[in-house]
Amino acid sequence: MNSMQCQRDSSRGCCVPPLPLLLSLLLLFLSPGPGQAVIHFPPNYEMPDILQPPVILRQPESTLAFSVDDITLTCEASGIPTPTFRWVKDGRAFDPSSDPQLSMAPGSGTFSVTSSDGTISQYHGNYSCYASNDLGTAVSNQVQLVTENTPVLQKEKHIRKKVSEGDSVVLTCNPPHSTEPPLIHWMDDKLTHIEQSDRVTQGQDGNLYFSHVILDDSRSDYSCHAQYITARTILPKEPITLTVSQSNTVVRNRKPHMVRPTGSRSSYLALKGRTFELECIPQGFPTPSVQWVRKDGELSETRTSTQSSDRLLRFSNITEADGGEYQCLARNAQGTATHTYTVSVEAAPYWTKRPESELYSPGDTVKLECEAEGIPTPTVAWSMNGNLLSDVDPDPRRSVQGGTLILMDVKLSDTAVFQCEASNSHDTILVNVYVYILKVPPQILTEDRQTYRVTEGQTALLDCKTFGSPRPTLKWDGEHSTIMSDPRVSQLNTGALQISNVSHDDSSSFTCTIHDTALSITALLEVLNRTVIVTPPQALRVQSGHEAVLSCHAQVDPKLDPPQFQWRMEGQKLFASSNGKKYTFKDHTLIVSNVQPDDAGEYTCEVITALDKAEAIGSITVVARPEPPSLPDLLEQRNRSVFLSWIPGEDNHSPILEFVVELEEQRFGAGKWEKAIQVPRDVEETEVTLRPFGTYRFRVIAVNDVGRSNPSDVSDVHTTPPAAPESNPKGVRSESTESDVLVITWEEMDKKNFFGPEFQYKVMWRKAGSHQDSDWEHEMATTPPVTVPNAGTFTDYEIKVQAVNQKGEGPEPSPVTGHSGEDVPLEPPLDVGVILFNSTAVRVKWAPINQESVQGHLHGYRVHLYKDHVEKGRREEHDTVLVVQTRANEETKLLEGLQPYSHYSVTVTVFNSKGEGPHSDPLPFRTLEGVPSKPTSLRLDSPSETEMIVHWTPPAQVNGVLTSYLLEYHQLGEGKDKQLHEKRIENPSASHISVGHLDPHSHYLFSLRGRTSAGEGDAIVKEGATLLAGVAPGNINTSVSETSVNVSWVTGARYRNVGFHIFHKEIHGDTEWIESEELNSTQSFYELHDLQPGSVYLLHFKFGNHTFWEINITTEGQNKNSGVWKGMTGGFATEGWFIGIISALVLLLLVLLILCSVKRSKGGKYSVKDKEAGQVDSEARPMKDETFGEYRSLESDNEEKQTASQTSLCVASKVGSEGNLMQYAHGVGVDSHNDASFADQYSDQGAGPGPETQEGLGDSSPVTSVAAPPVSPGLPSSEVLA
Repeated sequence: MNSMQCQRDSSRGCCVPPLPLLLSLLLLFLSPGPGQAVIHFPPNYEMPDILQPPVILRQPESTLAFSVDDITLTCEASGIPTPTFRWVKDGRAFDPSSDPQLSMAPGSGTFSVTSSDGTISQYHGNYSCYASNDLGTAVSNQVQLVTENTPVLQKEKHIRKKVSEGDSVVLTCNPPHSTEPPLIHWMDDKLTHIEQSDRVTQGQDGNLYFSHVILDDSRSDYSCHAQYITARTILPKEPITLTVSQSNTVVRNRKPHMVRPTGSRSSYLALKGRTFELECIPQGFPTPSVQWVRKDGELSETRTSTQSSDRLLRFSNITEADGGEYQCLARNAQGTATHTYTVSVEAAPYWTKRPESELYSPGDTVKLECEAEGIPTPTVAWSMNGNLLSDVDPDPRRSVQGGTLILMDVKLSDTAVFQCEASNSHDTILVNVYVYILKVPPQILTEDRQTYRVTEGQTALLDCKTFGSPRPTLKWDGEHSTIMSDPRVSQLNTGALQISNVSHDDSSSFTCTIHDTALSITALLEVLNRTVIVTPPQALRVQSGHEAVLSCHAQVDPKLDPPQFQWRMEGQKLFASSNGKKYTFKDHTLIVSNVQPDDAGEYTCEVITALDKAEAIGSITVVARPEPPSLPDLLEQRNRSVFLSWIPGEDNHSPILEFVVELEEQRFGAGKWEKAIQVPRDVEETEVTLRPFGTYRFRVIAVNDVGRSNPSDVSDVHTTPPAAPESNPKGVRSESTESDVLVITWEEMDKKNFFGPEFQYKVMWRKAGSHQDSDWEHEMATTPPVTVPNAGTFTDYEIKVQAVNQKGEGPEPSPVTGHSGEDVPLEPPLDVGVILFNSTAVRVKWAPINQESVQGHLHGYRVHLYKDHVEKGRREEHDTVLVVQTRANEETKLLEGLQPYSHYSVTVTVFNSKGEGPHSDPLPFRTLEGVPSKPTSLRLDSPSETEMIVHWTPPAQVNGVLTSYLLEYHQLGEGKDKQLHEKRIENPSASHISVGHLDPHSHYLFSLRGRTSAGEGDAIVKEGATLLAGVAPGNINTSVSETSVNVSWVTGARYRNVGFHIFHKEIHGDTEWIESEELNSTQSFYELHDLQPGSVYLLHFKFGNHTFWEINITTEGQNKNSGVWKGMTGGFATEGWFIGIISALVLLLLVLLILCSVKRSKGGKYSVKDKEAGQVDSEARPMKDETFGEYRSLESDNEEKQTASQTSLCVASKVGSEGNLMQYAHGVGVDSHNDASFADQYSDQGAGPGPETQEGLGDSSPVTSVAAPPVSPGLPSSEVLA
């Protein structure tokens, strides 16, 4: 229980009070372990009513008080029973209740005094508070109460200084003394801070130092303002006049001279943790520059800084390491001045080990350790209930060893509050710690029949938490008697039962009992299957930039919740990437995107359940193409081969599979590398076979699963000697295109197979069928082809081509058969005939052609089809309709897509590569008759309600002789008679037919088709119905405007068109009916125009002599014939009433302007009496506020007053007048390091408080004044404005 009284490490301030003892006991729980004797009440322990030692909650604080201040010393404590309080002042008992000037706070030791009750100087001294009850006494920190009078200014003389340009000057301040040093501000009479620089510096003593003066430094308003923070007072000193006269000679330069501090060395003592400053102010001309150095080391960059133009070296949170020697160097063109500072750092006492208040059982041994550090080393002293142990009766069970207080075999009567105090020359710190001896009955705190789940192989801990003083003794029993003797089972000091390496057989119940009591609980142990990873992540080999997928499958006991999968790389936990660019988790799978070399390593899959964890390790190896082999070397060079060796490169985590040797033949294939040989991965040299007459270079490429490496460096050049060709060109053939010419060609050989210089082709030929010994004609060529003239038309030849170079000829080639050039065929095919298939197709046949007449290779036949035009029985002309081509062995062709009953003729030709031969004689024929196309149009006309006339036009393509038409029709719609009616029209020239006896209420579907001897053609279809007798239109609507009305209506779809009229007349007035022209029921709308606005009209709709609809309408707008309209058209601008209203408004406006002008001439003034009342004549005003500087500017005050007084539209309120603030100069100052904020606390120089402002400074104002005689008549020495 950490309920030790809270103390500060110094004599000032107060810490946050601790919780009451009882609440602290209830919040903390910790069973005592070995060697611990303290008692910690657990939260679920049934607490008895116990007493509490006193604990100080609020400490008193050291205070500086002035004669006008109130004083309060606080001392509050908790405890049961409620503590009593007493005070000690300067080592003697002090009873605040006996002093009628002091008031006590009920229930605490706090007392206070009000300055209005009398003087407070008698309360100056050192105080300690003691809080006591039946269990002991707690002691507060010792605090100091300092009292003094509020600082005031004494009468001073006006100081005037006259110096020459370039002189060094010091303006002294000498503020009134106070325990708390004031803040100094040098200002002018406009309350603006004197600008400081490296030439003009304010020292820590408050004086203003001029390294050298210039003419612009002349002024009569150098004023020192002393600000006393605690006293809430600002004192302005008498202004100093500085006059700088111009030198008659050139200003002489002066080397630097130290004015603060003086001399060459000085020593300083600083306290650890505080802010400490070293000052260096030189004089000289030109202005010296200042540099700080540490003579025995380097300046700390984090704890030191320079300010005030480097004249100040500031240490923040100074430490022992900052102790040493520092030097200030002041330099100008004339020389250097130095000053050495010796800084010693000491420390007030601070705790390194503090004792804690605890509860103990009878018989325990108590050790209270108390250790403190400081410079010089503090002394540690123990007190009991506020009395030094040396003043308490000795007890052999109580001893002090160093700073440790030992109490052995404690008893209930040993309960007390002990104080440990550490002190040195700088401060004293104190801590209260109580020792509370208790005896409480035992209790079992663990819940009964609690179930503990573990997995196989784990260690089970069955809790049996107890509490009591003295500590209870426990005993465990198992359901199986043999389990307790198992070496895996042990009872811990905490009372828990531990079972190591559990198995399913250990699932059982166990009982915990407190010795010599009936208190016991039962614990249930359940052993589950351990979590096992059945499919661990694999060892992956992944290329850079690719994706890696690691899977991890686990088996978990079904009684457990689904597990959590956690992935780690090299032990570091992985998290899903926000943008999915690196790691993605899907169930039991980890996906690593864009794998890079940094992703290589071991990946651990952790399967975590509520009870256990299993893990397995996989890996990612980033593989890449192998590094290129190095140092290719020619070991043995031969005529047709070379031995090549190399050194393999790195495989980049993917084993090399093979090596590929490439070569470049520079003579005929420069820049073209080709594969020479592949060898296994364990071969590092090989023989490469080469061709004769070649210049070769070599390189080697390594291959692994990822790909091929970059090529190695290129080897040296190797050249093979020439040899006779070992092969002949391929593709030897004839490509003769001209008659009587033989053209022999072949595929050129690769130059690499030339095998020597002066390479040529020997081309040979002779007629086919010649004797075996017949001579070959030949010709030498370097490129194909070779042309042989006078070779006859399509004559067979034997031809061959042989490779030849300087070393000899290639092998003897085998001859092939070729032909000389072709010519066009000489004859057409014979026996051409036509077989009619149907009306659109015929088959053409002919006899095979004589091959000799073809004069070349027969490529096939062409069938030419012509369309004949026959007029009056004669064929006039024909057009080519179709040309089809057949194969060489095909002597028949089917022609389709012909027009029925049409005249055609056909011819057949033979063609070879040279072209077509002559046409056969034309064979005319006519296609068979076909069915006609559908009629081109169909129109229905209804002369009556039961009759329909069907009109049509003939088919566009008759395709034969039209013999008749067939008309079919039937009714449409549900429930109608669907009987099909037919009418045969035998007259092929007819164009219409009448159909009667139709149902006027039905629609019909009509179809019409033509007929030839080949049959009936396609039908044209149209739906229709007879027209009914016309009726008047219905669903009439009107749309009215000012001078017209639009009338619309709807007519039935099957009704005949009828005519009707619209009659209209104005109802009011003696007007005639106006009749429209005859309207057609199918036109759907009509407009009546030339109507009068704002008039009512009656509309009649007549069909024949019958009115079938009527309506009243009113046009929009104003009726121009009404009396109101006629009155308005005269214009109201000429009416007398309107002129009178305008005149009255103008007169009223003039009166208001005159009144405003008179009021302005009298406003914004105030009396001299009010002005004088607004001035304040006092030297200083103490402020009740806690901080200086929270002054509202007079300018903002004036703005607020002006806003409040602006109640008139034309009076401009002017509160206050100019020229007042100069009477309040020398009023307030602030810290010289906060110039800007200080100046803002004064009002603008052109404004001053007016009457309303001064009225606000009444009894409720927090500003009071301290009287002091003025320095000069009519000019107060100081003011405080609020």
